[in-house]
Amino acid sequence: MTKLNFEKRVFADCGNVWSEISSFNIANGTSEIHLIFHIENIHECYKYQLNNICNALKKSLSDWSDFSSPFCRVFLSDAANQQELLSEKLKEIDYKGTISIIQQPPLDGSKIAIWCYLSSHLTPSTESPIKTYSHNGYTHFWNAQIGKNGDSYQQTVDLINNEVENLRTLKMNIKDNCIRTWFYMQNIDTTYHGMVKARRLEFEKLGLSKDTHYITSTGIEGRNGNPNELVHLDTYNVNGLKKEQIQFLYGTTHLNPTIEYGVTFERGVQIIYGDRKHIFLSGTASINNKGEIMHENDIVKQTYRMLENCSVLLSEANATLNDFAQVIIYIRDMADYCVVKEIFDKELPNTPKVILLAPVCRPGWLIEIEGIALTEFKAPDFNNY
Repeated sequence: MTKLNFEKRVFADCGNVWSEISSFNIANGTSEIHLIFHIENIHECYKYQLNNICNALKKSLSDWSDFSSPFCRVFLSDAANQQELLSEKLKEIDYKGTISIIQQPPLDGSKIAIWCYLSSHLTPSTESPIKTYSHNGYTHFWNAQIGKNGDSYQQTVDLINNEVENLRTLKMNIKDNCIRTWFYMQNIDTTYHGMVKARRLEFEKLGLSKDTHYITSTGIEGRNGNPNELVHLDTYNVNGLKKEQIQFLYGTTHLNPTIEYGVTFERGVQIIYGDRKHIFLSGTASINNKGEIMHENDIVKQTYRMLENCSVLLSEANATLNDFAQVIIYIRDMADYCVVKEIFDKELPNTPKVILLAPVCRPGWLIEIEGIALTEFKAPDFNNY
């Protein structure tokens, strides 16, 4: 049975910004919270929306002042005009975790939405300039970086090499410690193949192959304010895990190995701690176990097949859709928003979620989802989270 509790909170003094909240609590253990903030007054100007949503974030961080927030991601509708003001506001509210800023317009008509993760008991590092958080023998490192020079291939090479150096400084490496990656690409229909090639070749150098494993990942449309920044990479890494604590999810009845169509990521992964599981699903779409798109041009059927694929992956970790602590939904055509929202209001009414405009890597996929699930689990051979 899930330990997740769901609630919605309205910040009346912040222009009625509201947040969807999932909290995971175990007696005498670490508590975790996922919040997704939404704008209520979508017709107000960006500065008004920005001030209100950041003030709601600040109030939440104050209310849970005994928690650390190692990561938040901000979704913008127009990064070129919005990113600078956002950075100034985040400094003003003194957010201390890693911040990822990406242009993926929220499809409720607002200009900004935020996903924020909080956890109790995590102790932030004070010695290293690289932000890490530690507890019970584990060190957690969330990172966000942006490509600067060259095409999508070269920027991906540079980003992966930068990550290798960051991890080396922390006595980690991608093969053993990287749990999750997110690749965002500007103009994905033309830049995706460069990223895929670079990731495959760099992973080979790092000892990642179909005979070892790859990394759970999302590759999706997303951009920053600078038109020359073609690739954005977010990562989540953990040190202190034993190999037995990392178990990949395959869903072979419904999904094929990604290497069969030339890409190098895992469908999902469960991280087993002494008292719980963290389950990360990669970007998941309407696909069968031959790698074929299911239900072309039918957003409703694609959405339900996508959720069925998620259910199959989660079942390998003895979890269900109800164990999602948060989901992010990407759709290619904004005209599909209302029907997709109706389906998710029915199927996952309480789960924190945001629906974004972000084309998937194959044009035939009309929708994609990713998510993080949490379940209670007893594994006495491992340290608690």
